[in-house]
Amino acid sequence: MLLSFNTKLLRYAELAVKIGVNIQENQYLYVSCSTDNLKLAEIITKIAYENGAKQVFVDLSDDRLVRTRYEKAPKDSFDFFPPWKIQEREWLAEQGAAFLSIVSQDPDLLKDIEYEKIMSSQKASGKALANYYTMLQANKFSWTVIAAPSKQWAAKVFPQLPEDQQVDALWEAIFAATRTDEEYPVSAWQAHAQQLRNKANYLNAKQYKSLHYTAPGTDLTIALPENHIWSGGSSVNTQGQTFMANMPTEEVFTAPLKTGVNGYVSNTKPLSYGGNIIDQFKLTFKDGRIVDSQAMQGQEILASLIATDEGAHYLGEIALVPNQSPISQSGLLFYNTLFDENASNHLAIGNAYAFCIAGGKEMSKDELLTHGLNQSLTHVDFMIGSANMNIDGITADGQIEPIFRNGNWAF
Repeated sequence: MLLSFNTKLLRYAELAVKIGVNIQENQYLYVSCSTDNLKLAEIITKIAYENGAKQVFVDLSDDRLVRTRYEKAPKDSFDFFPPWKIQEREWLAEQGAAFLSIVSQDPDLLKDIEYEKIMSSQKASGKALANYYTMLQANKFSWTVIAAPSKQWAAKVFPQLPEDQQVDALWEAIFAATRTDEEYPVSAWQAHAQQLRNKANYLNAKQYKSLHYTAPGTDLTIALPENHIWSGGSSVNTQGQTFMANMPTEEVFTAPLKTGVNGYVSNTKPLSYGGNIIDQFKLTFKDGRIVDSQAMQGQEILASLIATDEGAHYLGEIALVPNQSPISQSGLLFYNTLFDENASNHLAIGNAYAFCIAGGKEMSKDELLTHGLNQSLTHVDFMIGSANMNIDGITADGQIEPIFRNGNWAF
C-alpha cells in the first residue's frame, strides 16, 4: 500500500514521541527545531499532548539568522552564551523533562566564516551547558535526535535532482532510514532494537581487553576499560523509562580506555561540523592522545576542534556499524552525522558516556576519569568504516577473535 506524504510524516512524528523520547504522563517536552520544519514541530506537539505531555516548549532557530550573526556580529560576542538558556535546560532536566532535537542544518552554513568565531561559539556553549550534557550523557532524562530536510541540506544530498524535487527526495530517504515507511513502524523499531541489544550482549559477555582495527589508511588498537558496557538500541533513563537517543540508529557502542588508543585512523565519510565540512583526514594516537592530525579539507576547523580542551585530544566513544546497514546500502552521503554515523563504524572525539561503564551513572567526573573514561566539553563523531575494514577482539589472555570482517559482523 502506497502511503501519502502526510501519513508518513504523521508516522514519523509518532515514532519520535512514542519510541524516541517515549513521552510520559504529565511530563514536560523540550523541542529544538528550525523554522524550516514548523509543520513537523506542530505535529509532534499535538501528539505529545495527546499522549499526556504537561507542556511542550519549542525552541526555534533559523539558518539565515545564524549566518547573519556570524557574518555581522563582532568577534568578541561569540564567547557569550545566554544564561537564561542554561537555566531553561537545567531546570527542565531536573524536572525530568524529555528533550527532542530536530536537526536540519545546511552542512555548508558557515562556510568561509572565520573559524575563530565558530570555535569561540562552540566552546562557549560547551562550557555553559556542561552540567546539562553531563546529565544527558548519564541518561538522567530521556532524549532523542531526529532529522528533517532544509532546502540547503537537500540540495547538498541530491545535487543531481531538479530543485523542486530535492526536499521530497530527502524526506523519502529519512522515512526509509527510520523505518517509517514499513507496514508496522513501531514493531519494526522494537525488533531492530532487540537485534542491536543481542550484539551488545555478546560483546558485554566477552569483555575484550582491546580491539584492533585494520583498513586502508587505518591501523589502530583501542584498549577498553574494565567493566565496560556496550549499548545498542534503546536506552534507559534513571527513572527506568526506555527511550531511543537517535533515530535512525544502527550502532552498538561503548567507551574506550582514555589512555589506551595507539596507531592511526583515516575517515571514510566527510564530517559536517560547525557549519563546515572536514574531509580526507587522518589522526595519529599515542597512549590515547591525538599527536598528529592532517586534513585535505577543513584543517583549521579540525585543529580547532581538537584544541577545544585537553579532553578533545582523546576519544570518548567507539561504535560498530555494519557496512550492510540500510543507510550504508542506500549509497547516499547525507553530510549529517546522525545519518552518516549509522552507515559506518565511527569514533568520537571528546567526552565519554558515563553509562558505558558499570556503575558509571552514579560516578563523579573524577571517578569516571579514574576508571578510564575521558572528560571533555565536546563530543564529535567521525566515520571510519568501510567494506574493507576488519576488527579483531583481543581477550585478556591474548586470544584474537574476529568481530568484523569486510565491514560486517563476523558473529
